[in-house]
Amino acid sequence: MPRAVIKKASALEYKIQRRALHKEDFIDYIQYEINLLELIKKRRSRIGYSFKKDEIEYSIVQRIQGLFKRATGKWKEDVQLWLSHVAFCKKWNMKFQLSKVFSAMLAIHPNKPALWIMAAKWEMEERLSSESARHLFLRALRFHPECPKLYQEYFRMELMHAEKQRKEKKEFEQAKMDLGAFNYSEEILRGELARIIYRDAIQKIQGAEFHLSLLSIAKLFDFTLDLQKEILEKLQVEHADDPLTWDYMARQELELVSLPSSQHSSKQTKASEVAQKEERCCAVFDEAVTSLPTEPMWKCYVTFCLERYNRKTNSEALRQKRLERMLSVLSRAHESNLLPEELYKQWLQLLLELNLSERATEVAAAATKRFSPSVDMWQTRLQVLIQLNSDCVAECFEEAFKQVKSKDSLSLWTLWVEWSEGANRKEDTEALYQRSLLITVPAVSVTMKEKYLDWAYRTGGYKKAKKVFTSLHENRPFSREFFKRMIQIEKEQESCKMSNLREYYERALREFGSADSDLWLDYIKEELSHPQGKPENSGNIHWRAMKMLQGELVENFVCKYTLLQTGHS
Repeated sequence: MPRAVIKKASALEYKIQRRALHKEDFIDYIQYEINLLELIKKRRSRIGYSFKKDEIEYSIVQRIQGLFKRATGKWKEDVQLWLSHVAFCKKWNMKFQLSKVFSAMLAIHPNKPALWIMAAKWEMEERLSSESARHLFLRALRFHPECPKLYQEYFRMELMHAEKQRKEKKEFEQAKMDLGAFNYSEEILRGELARIIYRDAIQKIQGAEFHLSLLSIAKLFDFTLDLQKEILEKLQVEHADDPLTWDYMARQELELVSLPSSQHSSKQTKASEVAQKEERCCAVFDEAVTSLPTEPMWKCYVTFCLERYNRKTNSEALRQKRLERMLSVLSRAHESNLLPEELYKQWLQLLLELNLSERATEVAAAATKRFSPSVDMWQTRLQVLIQLNSDCVAECFEEAFKQVKSKDSLSLWTLWVEWSEGANRKEDTEALYQRSLLITVPAVSVTMKEKYLDWAYRTGGYKKAKKVFTSLHENRPFSREFFKRMIQIEKEQESCKMSNLREYYERALREFGSADSDLWLDYIKEELSHPQGKPENSGNIHWRAMKMLQGELVENFVCKYTLLQTGHS
């Protein structure tokens, strides 16, 4: 075992001493040494043997450190390499070395906020040094003065530090110790440093979302009521026209604690309390959509109603109230022409679930009128009509194609032919397929050719598929899948003819032979394996492929062809 270790280590050492260095060699060496370290640790634990523990493990750890240092010095830009070094130092509790690693890494990568945050958190949580963490955050903010995440984590760190000091002070007071020697700052205990960070942050970063992120952090600490109040007041003053502000204020009503009841609270009483809270939320939302009648504001209101409706409850009265409220809000947003497109689909699904077919048809029609160029909206409306077995499906498809751009119409064509297969005669469906081929957009016509061929085989068998293929084989553009599907259909027949396969391969290679080496190889395989194949043709096919293919495709083809010939012989 020791000889094998020495031999392996020597081989790895040799690789990293060469003139031309490769990062993978260093990674392999590091991983080998780490695995060795883990193995020694497990064996010591199993047999309870600790002889020369510090001497042996220390030398391996130092060797790994040296390898990491050389690797990160050579490939400075590789962040993952630095992070691997950090992880190793953390696992083996090398705090002094890790501090140096963070310093070196941040000197090379000061443009990555996440690395600054990682280093500061380690200083705060592992080394218990709030001063070092604060210093790192301040340095980071000089490089990234408008980074929200840095401010959020710095804000959180100061509050955590304040909370820690408050707990320490409380424990000392309970122990009746003299606090004079500890020098606790009242400003820090009240979270004033966090307040300073907040005030500085909102000068640099605007928007209600950032305000709310700091408020949510402050709410995690029970001594920040004054700070929370300041953030909330600032939010309402400076961002009164932001839907997120109104959304937050409305949802706050859910968090208000109900007055204690003298009687034991029944399930009915609790449901009634929840209903009252939701009513208060909706009162705020009603004020919001009056003051700020915009699509994002209505989206917040509708989203809230959907969330409450989807919450489980044993109270049928509460569930019915939520349903009525949601339908009402959706209708009001729709009538104001301010309901976002993505919410129409959820509304229509709900109406269908409630068997409100007529209302669903009306809403779907209104939605496509408002969002007439939207493929998704037309598709949703058509799916509603199909589900309701409406007589207007074909008429609606015709209307949709007048409104939607041809380049976006593939999903509608697909839906139309799929519906037609189940609802119409074969002749009508085939007429639809043929009509789709007239579209000048390649992405549409190419896909519809594939679907047409597949449909022909499913409904009319081999003869029908061959007829469709023959009618289309000069109708460009094509896809590889079109020819591959016809080849597959031919091979599924009991009387599979090699002459037909040759025709399909030749037509496919005429279109894609210069860019698809696998197609040539498949052709050669057929000649070699098919009962009617001519193995002598493989040489000619090989020669033609070499002439048509270019660059790396030639090398790839030659390698695979050689393996194919070896296997065949």
